[in-house]
Amino acid sequence: MLLYLRLLKESLSFALNALRNNKLRTFLSLLGVTVGIFSIIAILAAVDSLDRKIKEDMSSIDKNTMYLKRFSFGPSEIPRWKREQFPDVSYDEYQYIKDNVSSIQEAAFQIFTKSETARYEDKAASSVNVVPVSYEFSEIQSLKIEHGRFYNESESNSGTPVAVIGYEIAKTLFGDANPLEKKFRMYGQRFTVIGVLEKQGQGMFGENNDTAIIIPVNFLRNMYGDHNDFMTPIIIIKPKAGEDGEEVKAEVAQKLRNYRGIKAGETDNFIIDILSGFTDMIDQIIGTMNMIGIGISAFSLLVGGFGIANIMFVSVKERTNLIGIQKALGAKNRFILFQFLFEAVILSLFGGLIGILMVWGIAALLSSMIEFKFVLSFGIVCFGTAVAIFIGLVSGILPAIAASKLDPVEAIRSGM
Repeated sequence: MLLYLRLLKESLSFALNALRNNKLRTFLSLLGVTVGIFSIIAILAAVDSLDRKIKEDMSSIDKNTMYLKRFSFGPSEIPRWKREQFPDVSYDEYQYIKDNVSSIQEAAFQIFTKSETARYEDKAASSVNVVPVSYEFSEIQSLKIEHGRFYNESESNSGTPVAVIGYEIAKTLFGDANPLEKKFRMYGQRFTVIGVLEKQGQGMFGENNDTAIIIPVNFLRNMYGDHNDFMTPIIIIKPKAGEDGEEVKAEVAQKLRNYRGIKAGETDNFIIDILSGFTDMIDQIIGTMNMIGIGISAFSLLVGGFGIANIMFVSVKERTNLIGIQKALGAKNRFILFQFLFEAVILSLFGGLIGILMVWGIAALLSSMIEFKFVLSFGIVCFGTAVAIFIGLVSGILPAIAASKLDPVEAIRSGM
């Protein structure tokens, strides 16, 4: 054990001498490893941060949550021209499903609509994301309300002009004043603020509750009716705990087919998307991005490996006389092999650590500049370090073998 510790110490000493005495040559040789490790770590960290952000944004929603509508969020086997002929889901269908599907815990009716401008005295918030939805929405989405409350069933059903506003809306309209019970104008009506959401920040899919105003869906239905080009309704369904998502989906589909009078053999004229299917698709995309990134970075590592091998062959040549003396004094081939192999690993680690530090610095800088947290996890750092060690082993094995097989007499003569 002490022998290997002495080997590591000598190898570290030789590696540091190489860095000190041949700065430019060593720098150029290590550049490939540095760029390669930087590329791999940067890509893995960026993709991992993206994955974390997506999962964080979706953590408040049950993965079995499903969306019933006439359009699809993602790719669909149904042709687009056919989907465009599907009827919109209706408020009556939402009530029917809620009352007749035993396996669901909650169902909410939501309308996607155009943005609006909200006004309070001389202040205005433009491009407001209006979210007209029934009262169950707060339970399905697990909304975090900082002040006040969400509207209740009675207010939802009657379409009472009350609102739960986002953090940025509250700051824009009311500043530092308490917004609760204050009234602002929108749609030509006065809305009473009954709740303020916690600050969230923009999600990965463009959604941002900070700039949203949530109102009872029946307010909009009472004002405009159910058939308008600027309103697209959906039904959000949350199954009961322990229920199989696909079985709930099949039950909802069968109930709606019966309600709409769709005959056996006819295709559905609606679409049900389950959130878990969407998250599975995201996981596949994240995995593909990681593989592509590692594949591209591998070319840089290949160049880096040749650089390490080159500097080690030069090192063997420069120290041929010293190798001969070591062997003459009794050093075994294994000792010489490990000495150069450790040196190659240490040099490669230098390059790798520089690459990791560069990623850490850039990630910290970007995180402070934009609303996105770049995470350099311990696992990714360990992976980068392991890759650097592996590159050092692979690149240093041939020079180390060449050094260990030198004849001591010839080695000493060549240095004279």
